[in-house]
Amino acid sequence: MLSLDDQQIKALLQNPATQRKGFEVLVRQYSEQLYWQVRRIVITHEDANDTVQNALLKAWTSIGTFKGDSKLITWLSRIAINEALDFTRRQKKHPTVSTDDADVGLASRLMADEYFDGDETEAQLQEAIASLPDVQRTVFQLRYYDEMKYSDISRILGTSEGGLKASYHHAVKKIADFFHRHD
Repeated sequence: MLSLDDQQIKALLQNPATQRKGFEVLVRQYSEQLYWQVRRIVITHEDANDTVQNALLKAWTSIGTFKGDSKLITWLSRIAINEALDFTRRQKKHPTVSTDDADVGLASRLMADEYFDGDETEAQLQEAIASLPDVQRTVFQLRYYDEMKYSDISRILGTSEGGLKASYHHAVKKIADFFHRHD
């Protein structure tokens, strides 16, 4: 099936008779992008799948509150990223990693992950990113990987563009420092 543009999907979503079909199109077109946004925050494939499913469920239940004044991906990203950040906060409060796994760095765990297709440098980059505070990590990932404009990130995270630029700058500096310490 052909992909539809935002206006066509919005029209389907606004009509109760075609709302389910519109949501199916929305999921088909945007779920992979959401998966990668979330995966970079929660790290593992399984957690990313669960988080995206929860985000899509929230999107479906709140479809009536979508005003249509932003792009669909911006609205979905906001839901998915907030869900991913909530997940990471819960993980920090109630860690499920065993003490044996605690000594194994993120880079080692990523290299062992069957869904990870990067090299050692990419794994170290992911470890550096994971060491950032939540906001800096999210801003860095959206800007670096998704090449999002600061204005879109501002809408997703509900913060000023100036603050986002500062967060990105600090994140880049911390990542560079991480690599200098691990040379």
